[in-house]
Amino acid sequence: MHNKILIKEILEQIEAAIVTIKERFKPVESVDYFLDTPQGQEKLDSICMLFIAIGESLKKIDKLTDKKLLRQYDNIDWKAIKGMRDILSHHYFDMNAEAIFNVCKDDLNELHITIKQIIKDI
Repeated sequence: MHNKILIKEILEQIEAAIVTIKERFKPVESVDYFLDTPQGQEKLDSICMLFIAIGESLKKIDKLTDKKLLRQYDNIDWKAIKGMRDILSHHYFDMNAEAIFNVCKDDLNELHITIKQIIKDI
C-alpha cells in the first residue's frame, strides 16, 4: 500500500471524528431532541458535518488505495457511509434526522471498532 503514513493520518482523523460524534450524541435520547430543541438542532448540524468529513475521508482513502483497503473490511457498508456524505453535502435539506439518530445509536460503534482495527493493521 502506498503512502501508509497519509492513510493512517486520515484514519486517525476519522477516528477522532467518531469520538466527537459519540460525545455530542450522549445527551440525545430520541430523534425528537434533534428536531424540537435549538440545542438538538445544533447537535444535529455538528454531527452531520462530521459525517460529511468522514465520508469525504473514506473517498480519499479509496482513491489512495485503488479501493482495495476498505474492501478488506466488509462488515461495514462503506458505500452507504459515502452515500450519506453525498446526501448531507448536496441535499442537506432532505436530510432525515431519524436516519442520523439511528446511525449514531446503532452503527457508530461498529464503525469505530473497524477504523481502529484498520489503523492497527496498517
